[in-house]
Amino acid sequence: MMDRRTFLKLTGSAALLASTGASPALSQISLGTGTLTTLSDGNLVLPRSMVLGGLPAEVDAILSTAGVEGPNLTPECNLALWEDGDAKVLFDAGSGTGFMPSAGFLIDSLDAAGLYPEDITHVVFTHAHPDHLWGILDDFDDVAFPESKLLMGRVERDYWLDPNTIDTIGQERQSFVAGALRRLELIADRIEVFDDGAVPLPGINAWMTPGHTPGHMAFEVRSGSNSALIVGDALGNHHVSFAHPEWEVGSDQDQAQGAASRARIFDRLKAEDMQIIGFHLPNGGMGRAEAMPEGGYRFVNS
Repeated sequence: MMDRRTFLKLTGSAALLASTGASPALSQISLGTGTLTTLSDGNLVLPRSMVLGGLPAEVDAILSTAGVEGPNLTPECNLALWEDGDAKVLFDAGSGTGFMPSAGFLIDSLDAAGLYPEDITHVVFTHAHPDHLWGILDDFDDVAFPESKLLMGRVERDYWLDPNTIDTIGQERQSFVAGALRRLELIADRIEVFDDGAVPLPGINAWMTPGHTPGHMAFEVRSGSNSALIVGDALGNHHVSFAHPEWEVGSDQDQAQGAASRARIFDRLKAEDMQIIGFHLPNGGMGRAEAMPEGGYRFVNS
């Protein structure tokens, strides 16, 4: 009899992952005694107008310089994996098979990197959008990482469980609410919540960076004197939000708050010269923010 894991592997998306040209292990750095790796979940396909509509005309030149053409954006989905000793900590869970056909390849990327879902000890969520949360359940509605502890910021968890959210989030995001609510209810007995400034796991510090969602979290991963900042979607693109962090972008639920969080992140990156890992940043999503003489920043891959 075919077991569940074999069924998922045979009916999974390995061929589609190969067709995207995405590498399963895109970038890797050592931090003290541990290693940070980014793994591909594929990419999204989003209307440019939805993410960057209503911005000043200068946006066209910025996108052209970055090689972005056409009506759609196709941001990568790069998940961070922290390995230190016995701990294998995955930041976010990808989108699973129910969001977009171009995404949902995390299990295949883990497999190609020599890891099983059962190897993951913890899943820590930056926020609960589909491409970050929906992959926590497999096609049988079982937790995709069966041995893992699940951790999420209290503000973010409570926002998606609030019955008023569906009426206040806006029609274009209402499906996000339904999807998050179903998954959070199914994993409710396994989620541990934490607050801003907490240390949910040794060497991992939580930092509220709201705007993209009300409870969005970034995480500083530190080992000895070495550290990196996992920014989730607080820095959601490598072109506009680096060149003009102050511009308010449509992908943020609270656009003014999102711009304020970006300013705080860039101030910290500049002061501490930290590596960053961004879920939707290019070429594996790992690099640094380089301050530009004319103002703003540019993303430089490691």
